[in-house]
Amino acid sequence: MTRKQHIRNFAIIIAVALAGGYWYLSTPDKAKLDIAELQGGIPNLKEMRPESFPTIHIAEVVGWKQGETPTAAKGLAVNEFAAGLDHPRWIYELPNGDVLVAESTKPETKGLGIGDRIVGNMMKKANGADKSANRVTLLRDADGDGKAEFRSVLIGEGLNSPFGMALIGERLFIANTDSIMEFPYKAGDTKIAAKGKKLISLPAFAPNNHWARNVVADAKGENLFVTVGSNSNIGENGQEAEKGRAQILQVELKLGSTRTYAYGLRNPNGLAFNPISGTLWTTVNERDMLGSDGPPDYMTTVDFGTFYGWPWYYWGGIEDHRVEQARRDLRQYTKRPDYALGPHVAALGLDFSNGPELGEGFARGAFVGLHGSWNRFPASGYKVIYVPFNERGFPETGAQPVDVLTGFLNDKGDARGRPAGVAIDQKGNLLVADDSGNRIWRVSKAG
Repeated sequence: MTRKQHIRNFAIIIAVALAGGYWYLSTPDKAKLDIAELQGGIPNLKEMRPESFPTIHIAEVVGWKQGETPTAAKGLAVNEFAAGLDHPRWIYELPNGDVLVAESTKPETKGLGIGDRIVGNMMKKANGADKSANRVTLLRDADGDGKAEFRSVLIGEGLNSPFGMALIGERLFIANTDSIMEFPYKAGDTKIAAKGKKLISLPAFAPNNHWARNVVADAKGENLFVTVGSNSNIGENGQEAEKGRAQILQVELKLGSTRTYAYGLRNPNGLAFNPISGTLWTTVNERDMLGSDGPPDYMTTVDFGTFYGWPWYYWGGIEDHRVEQARRDLRQYTKRPDYALGPHVAALGLDFSNGPELGEGFARGAFVGLHGSWNRFPASGYKVIYVPFNERGFPETGAQPVDVLTGFLNDKGDARGRPAGVAIDQKGNLLVADDSGNRIWRVSKAG
């Protein structure tokens, strides 16, 4: 065989390999179950299919055209509360009705390997934002028409991918990706000039995949609860890289102490106290690369000292055989989540209704912002849902989630926006942060 023939054969082999690789990467794992089977109190978890490479199915962010809005459920109406924001990720209402918006995304992280850089670039495409604005903006609807006519940068410096916010008296706490910061605040302030002081540091070293930190205060203003997501999918970077992560912290302000409140939570985001029971709840993003059918993201009560399974187990003790088993002793203590929200929906925002202002059908339950999948076929999430609760403060038996706000995906499967944080305002209306659409939506009772 001549040298020319060798080169030609080698080229053919390379071409076939590239074609095969392209076919493999562009052929996603397709869901075999109806998503309803993976929602509720007893999800169907029989179809886990380990992947050597994740399914990639990213909705391209195209934005909202003039006059377009999401679609509200029957009996509800939606309007644009504020537009022209820069990746509004989280929202928080102050006692005087002003609304704070954390405009942020994942921070730039140096020293990443090629795999982490690829994942990071995919997440940027999915989120529709390259650089974090690193600010908190104040919105004010003084005339009560449902649209903020005033805005001001409340905090524009000293923030690092801010997310959760909590006010106790005249102390405003902001959750950066690497710290909880405290700022002085007085009712009616539209700008804080003072530099914040660090309350506690939080782990945020590379690759810092689950970067968002939320913070809420208890009813007495004595404790803060802080979410810290894992650094990886299933601990593949080693447990040393997960030190202080995949947990919810309790910060006792009077004592100045911090402790682990609950752990084994891969990526907790939403945090809210149920007004009926006073119990703390969270939304959690579960692990990837087990196929399009799960395991499902979930919402659950947060109980002190409780282990929720990550990375060794999921859904109350099902073993993840991809993870080197180091804590078999914890299996019997693994808490089963209270409610499955569906696979790869990316559950973020969480807040509870406070009465029938949106209608009797939404009088007692939880609103959840589903940011939307990047690794499921077909796509899941991309909407806001409502989970009805019973009088004891738990999801109704057999209850399926109710769509509250949809239409974030267009007919082509592109993303007009992606819902993130949600908050019930003082009038009982629902505010929704649309980070990729750069808007805040307001859902109210129709008519």
